[in-house]
Amino acid sequence: MSVLESVEPAVTQRLKRRYGNFIGGEFRPPLSGQFFENITPISGEVFCEVPRSNAMDVEAALDAAHAAKEAGVRRHPQRAAILMKIADRMEAHLHTLAVIETIEKGKPLRESLAADIPLAIDQFRYFASGSPVGALIALSRRGMQVAW
Repeated sequence: MSVLESVEPAVTQRLKRRYGNFIGGEFRPPLSGQFFENITPISGEVFCEVPRSNAMDVEAALDAAHAAKEAGVRRHPQRAAILMKIADRMEAHLHTLAVIETIEKGKPLRESLAADIPLAIDQFRYFASGSPVGALIALSRRGMQVAW
């Protein structure tokens, strides 16, 4: 049994062997067909492959972004609702995301659970707030006040 299989089988068994670039609302393999092996520092094992993207992939992503912009700019309430939904989904899957973060970075699970993923969730909520850059806002997270 590999170290990854023993870490959190309920999480690691759901990981895909290979991921693509997320462009235009779908996962696509890199145009070069090349991938990197993503190795966990925990054991030195490959836990997935990720795209070895190049300029052609960047151009495809830019084309998709420009097309999305042309299709319609979302107003703040729509963007805010989407960002809050992302934050809520991340919070609902906090443990799973923390395990994956730990496998990828080789850091203690408690750091991923208590800091990395919750702070990422807070960032989505912050940007959903629509506050201008540099503004001071306060968010309440688990009874704690966080200000930027």
